[in-house]
Amino acid sequence: MRSVRDFGEIHLHKTPVDGRKQINGLAQIVQGAMGKSPFGGALFVFTTRRRDYVKLLYWNKSGFALWVYRLEEERFRWPTKMDGDVIELSVAQLESLLRGFDITPTKPHATLAYSAVS
Repeated sequence: MRSVRDFGEIHLHKTPVDGRKQINGLAQIVQGAMGKSPFGGALFVFTTRRRDYVKLLYWNKSGFALWVYRLEEERFRWPTKMDGDVIELSVAQLESLLRGFDITPTKPHATLAYSAVS
């Protein structure tokens, strides 16, 4: 069994998938909609419409592994406002997402530059 820290690349599929999809269906999404190779050693992250499931798919040298994480009462805070259909995540971002944090980047106040006081 591998840790999420073992993956060099983590790709999140932003659009929710049918919760009934298993390894073959998710691998087809990786190859088709995401434009990635499911055999490259990356970790692929999916959620359902209700955002109560997260599925993690990866190729483990001789076969696919699928991790499923289901929340009983809460919902995952999915990064819907981030650009693109496929989002590259860091290990820290994935760990935060799985713990229930919003990983959408926040913006600070704009920097203002004045030359005089009125």
